Amino acid sequence: MTLVALCSLKGSPGVTTAALGLAARWPAGELPVVVECDAAGGDLLARFRLETSPGLVSLAAAVRRGADAGLVWQHTQRLPGGLPVVAGPAGAEQARAALVQLTSAGAAVLRRAADRPGTVVVADCGQVGQSSATQSILQAADVVLLLARSRDDALSHVVANLDAAARWSWHATFVLVGGGYPTSEVASTLGIEVIGRLPDDRHGAAVLGGRPGRRSAPAQSPLGRALARIAALAASRAATTHRWKEGVADLSGADPSIPSAGRNSSLHNSWEGVSR
Repeated sequence: MTLVALCSLKGSPGVTTAALGLAARWPAGELPVVVECDAAGGDLLARFRLETSPGLVSLAAAVRRGADAGLVWQHTQRLPGGLPVVAGPAGAEQARAALVQLTSAGAAVLRRAADRPGTVVVADCGQVGQSSATQSILQAADVVLLLARSRDDALSHVVANLDAAARWSWHATFVLVGGGYPTSEVASTLGIEVIGRLPDDRHGAAVLGGRPGRRSAPAQSPLGRALARIAALAASRAATTHRWKEGVADLSGADPSIPSAGRNSSLHNSWEGVSR
């Protein structure tokens, strides 16, 4: 009963690949489904040669008639390994229109799907901005994973968007991708929480991206192992969020204040001048 959203603030650090790997490596006992919510257009149709329907467009059309908990599953296709996905259209205009329709009443259809016992909805939100149609999904998520490369250009965008990210979700935490500055240095200098780091692993990424490879390769690759660790931590984080929500619901008449994003505002500009 978890909704996890993955996104980036700039560039293409591999959000879709990470979403697939996170779902594939989610702890046993829960059934994951990946929903492609990238306003720039999806990649799954081409990567895995899927049918254009069912998918995000048909799901968005069905939402007009209701948003029951089982609706998402009616619009899935299966990847070669069996992972269910709701594929987004490749075109940005069609993707944005579908997302606007899907989120017209917030993220109710994804939230209700995720609230079913034993279900994990992994929303691939791509690169987000302040006008993104995916913001309601980020706000509804139990965990938001923000992917960023650990280099000057990418981290400068992290610095510039920390306030916006905090408004999207107080459940947000960062995942660093590839080489660059050490994880501890990025976390302490920017005052952000980093839940893990994904290695540059072309072979592991290629298998997750639909290219031929040994069936066990995703789990055994460095990328697969890193995603398994992050999935376990995200599952634990989601459980904590659920307990917090239940505690708030039990406090009759309480005014639950939303915790801060855990960042140090005095460090927003401190990345400038940090030597390599």
